[in-house]
Amino acid sequence: MIETHSLDELKALVGREIGVSRWFDMPQSRIDTFADATDDHQWIHVDPRRAASESPFHGTVAHGFLTLSLLPAMLESVLRMRDVKLAVNYGLNKVRFPAPVPAGSRVRARVALAAISPEHSGVQLTFEVTVECEGQGKPVCVAEFLIRRY
Repeated sequence: MIETHSLDELKALVGREIGVSRWFDMPQSRIDTFADATDDHQWIHVDPRRAASESPFHGTVAHGFLTLSLLPAMLESVLRMRDVKLAVNYGLNKVRFPAPVPAGSRVRARVALAAISPEHSGVQLTFEVTVECEGQGKPVCVAEFLIRRY
């Protein structure tokens, strides 16, 4: 975990990997809860029997958007900005899901600070995030994550 106490300290991190998040478990129960919250009950996510026999992944997999929804928590486990009054999720760029996240696996994120740019009364932080699944060589999510810092 990196802690910063000023914008200048944060600027010194631009262009570097700032850390790797803690591991996040992806049990079937989390996938089912996400399906209920989003009304996305596609069988590949919530029907283990059917997914085992019909899916090319041989079992259920997490929703890509479930993986994506963990980015704020992943970032929080890597970076703490002590001088910030407010930081808000501003959006995402270039999101891709190159590989599935099997139910029962664990994921974590490698986070790099790509850019800091002035925005109104604050700055915009652009993070390059690569989410990896334990035991897999290919990333499961790659995205630019935008945060507005005030």
